[in-house]
Amino acid sequence: MPANKKYLTKSPWLRLMKILAGTVGGYAVMLSFHTLLTCLMPKAEVIATAFFTGYLLWAILLLIAFVARNVWRVWLSYIVLTVLFMLPYYFEHLT
Repeated sequence: MPANKKYLTKSPWLRLMKILAGTVGGYAVMLSFHTLLTCLMPKAEVIATAFFTGYLLWAILLLIAFVARNVWRVWLSYIVLTVLFMLPYYFEHLT
């Protein structure tokens, strides 16, 4: 049974932006989150857990980008989360 046409994205650019938001933006949020964890926990433990939690977090963020109605809000939230997660790491390594 094919998908209902009214729920599909009509614009190819919006479809491309959803794909990029899910893959690139989700990966950036996942990577910055695990970088934040290296500030809070020993690096060896973060690396060991990142093998499992990294893929799960990235898959969830990818799904959120496809389910959301407004792709620009997804991009904005992924950029804000990436910056917020990276700030403690930058402040720790600036000095």
